[in-house]
Amino acid sequence: MQNFLVSNDTRLDIFLSKSLEQSRNQVALLIKNGYVLVNQKIQTKNSFKLKIGDIVDIKEVILQEKKLKYEIDFDIDILYEDDDVIVLNKPPYLVVHGAKSVKEATLVDWLMQKNYTLSNLGGELRAGLVHRLDKQTSGAIIVAKNNYSHKILSDQLKDKSMGRIYLALINLPLKQDKIIIEKFLIRSPSNPIKKIAINEDLAGAKNAKSAFVNLMINDEFCLIGAKLFTGRTHQIRAHLASLNRYILGDCLYGYKGKDDLRVMLHAYILYFIHPRTKKMLFINAPLMDDFKNNLLKKYTLGELDEKISAQTLFSLFNSFV
Repeated sequence: MQNFLVSNDTRLDIFLSKSLEQSRNQVALLIKNGYVLVNQKIQTKNSFKLKIGDIVDIKEVILQEKKLKYEIDFDIDILYEDDDVIVLNKPPYLVVHGAKSVKEATLVDWLMQKNYTLSNLGGELRAGLVHRLDKQTSGAIIVAKNNYSHKILSDQLKDKSMGRIYLALINLPLKQDKIIIEKFLIRSPSNPIKKIAINEDLAGAKNAKSAFVNLMINDEFCLIGAKLFTGRTHQIRAHLASLNRYILGDCLYGYKGKDDLRVMLHAYILYFIHPRTKKMLFINAPLMDDFKNNLLKKYTLGELDEKISAQTLFSLFNSFV
């Protein structure tokens, strides 16, 4: 339970929006769904008038109270867990959260089955989720167990004290061993799912910045590292496509090779400042078998471990000016 002391007369939704640093729409969902209490009584009116000295409480989502819609026939490896956060190694082909178009169990459903209590700043469908990964993308994803942690971790995403380093298999090596791409992303007019990287700041476009490095090159593919400076949807995929480079399996963005591969993109390292201890944590998400097996066709395990060690990757990305 998260609580706040009211210091001036104001509306409930305005007070919570400022206290949580969340939009009025997000706050309205919390109030509507009965997660907000004023002086220990549930209050469901956005316009409720608060007075000086009132106590506002926010309940966390207790997921076991909701009925599972789809059967859970998978498990997820836990990379780190304590009372505030849980970091998971998301497998490929798993959708992170529900939507009208999703007709299968999600990562949030798995959390529900495990009876986790999570933050509700993202609403029930996205309970606990600070960020997301595409369905076919695998790797490290952090989940907040309470609103206190969720807010702090969200702030870290904004100020870049939280970050991720990805690994990807692409069809051709980068023309430069190290490159930074800063281009705007805009929705494709021919496919609403796809993003296009452009140089102009057009209406609806969002600025995006990525860094890429060549790691291992052979005659079939190239292993690269990618670091995000912004967190736009499909950012890595769209930026690579603007260089005429395509992630293996990414037919949406122009890959023309084998059609039996998923998008070979993996969130390999996640780093963040722990919301309560204030210590910097570095979490490594082991490669999925499909990703690893493709690499082991060309390289030994020792060669691979050396090239993707945290020390090597951080050294490469820290060398960017």
